[in-house]
Amino acid sequence: MVHKDELLYSDRAPKAVGSYPHARKVGNLLFLSGVGPRLLNSKTIPGVRLNEAGEIVDYDIETQCRAVFENVRYIVEDCGSSWDKIVDVTVYLTNMKDDFKTYNRLYAEYFEANQPCRTTCEINCLPTPIAIELKVIATID
Repeated sequence: MVHKDELLYSDRAPKAVGSYPHARKVGNLLFLSGVGPRLLNSKTIPGVRLNEAGEIVDYDIETQCRAVFENVRYIVEDCGSSWDKIVDVTVYLTNMKDDFKTYNRLYAEYFEANQPCRTTCEINCLPTPIAIELKVIATID
């Protein structure tokens, strides 16, 4: 069986930092590329203060989490799915020890009605000066 797959984009989410779509539809699944907290049409990262060299001075993980969730919502909705159809989330944190408790509390708030499978990984860094990124799979009609 051959599936038609489509590259999909959101007009409300920030542009990708590389050559990839916001999402790709394959069959009845929507695969999102990694989503961070950046703002649309801006290099501003909510909750992050940078020095002149572009390095993180400090950050607010709660602000970043809320911005990431908002960007994910924009992408799933604009690509024909919805928040309640998210079935799998992979979370990348750059500081598990300090940020997991806050992240986990907010995740429970945002995913109270829908509880997708989830994996949380600590990584050394992300391509931009952010502390969190989500990789999401949702179903789509």
